[in-house]
Amino acid sequence: FGTSPGNGYSKPIRVSIAPENPRAIELVIDQVVRAPEFKETERVKLFELESKALSAFHGKSIKLRAGVVLPKSFADNPGKKYPVVYEIPGFGGNHFMAFGAERRGATDVAGVEFLHVMLDPDCRTGHHVFADSANNGPYGKALVEEFIPALEKKFRAVGVPQGRLLTGHSSGGWSSLWLQVTYADFFGGTWSTAPDPVDFRDFQRVNIYKPGINLFVDEEGKERPLARRGGRPALWYRGFSDMEVVMGRGGQLASFEAVFSPRGQDGQPRKLWDRKTGKIDPEVARAWQAYDIRLILENNWKTLGPRLKGKIHVYMGGEDTFYLDGATRLLKESLQKLGSDAVVEIFPGRDHGNLIDARLRERIKREMAATFRQYQS
Repeated sequence: FGTSPGNGYSKPIRVSIAPENPRAIELVIDQVVRAPEFKETERVKLFELESKALSAFHGKSIKLRAGVVLPKSFADNPGKKYPVVYEIPGFGGNHFMAFGAERRGATDVAGVEFLHVMLDPDCRTGHHVFADSANNGPYGKALVEEFIPALEKKFRAVGVPQGRLLTGHSSGGWSSLWLQVTYADFFGGTWSTAPDPVDFRDFQRVNIYKPGINLFVDEEGKERPLARRGGRPALWYRGFSDMEVVMGRGGQLASFEAVFSPRGQDGQPRKLWDRKTGKIDPEVARAWQAYDIRLILENNWKTLGPRLKGKIHVYMGGEDTFYLDGATRLLKESLQKLGSDAVVEIFPGRDHGNLIDARLRERIKREMAATFRQYQS
């Protein structure tokens, strides 16, 4: 909201407040937030592509963007082709995070050089999670059919599933898992950390399918927490929802509706919950089943199971800040019953921010490298 290009703001001024001399303070909104410039370096490049599918959906030009981190040997080996890691940032993140990826050595993956592509998931409604949506448009289709083929041609990618891997954290964790499940043959594996709810029977502790369920209060009338800190509730659904009403479009909760909900007669995403009472609309909840990853896997396991063999890796903190661990536990149980070889690990005591440490990061790199080496052999 405060950093979106085109928004207005005032210059900061210093004022003295004296109770004995009250006066009006004038703040003039005469400044405009400008879009940040992506300043390319020798190894970090901007890649943009106007999407025909998204532009047709929205009736105007829509571009997909990514920050591409080149391997150290890229310039000196013009004939070499590289595998790719596609990373999807969490809510509020974008392709500018490619610069941080370069600093942390993201292209050196356990002895294998990868291109590291930081995708931009940001849109006017929040985080589009690269899922085709009645409201946001065909972001998944645009990524897989338009953007990735063009990017891989320009940056000399190997262009095979085992060299086309996914990762992401939080909303990016959900996105990466969604893309792997939806395009099972196109991608060679996902390493998803702390994903947004992957089972809507536990949507941050709310079973949205339960008759009469309320987002704001539980069955005893107690306020439902949305986040915790140190084991204690720190945010509540009601207050967070009220804040988003004031802030306008693009908030985290409303962002889910923009992806998962049908479009209403007013052209806006249908609301899952009543903004005043918290009551969940069962018809909208049923529509959300089309994006319930656990349910999709169960309903399509006969065909998806063989195509996802060895490809799913999900990691979650046992004390996730946003109560995301509940849905991941349900996904783990479901995959075990299905006989899947998916790796779904819950790390006791870890939360949303400290889940990924050096050991887990290096482990993920080793497993990614092993996936590509299987293709090479």
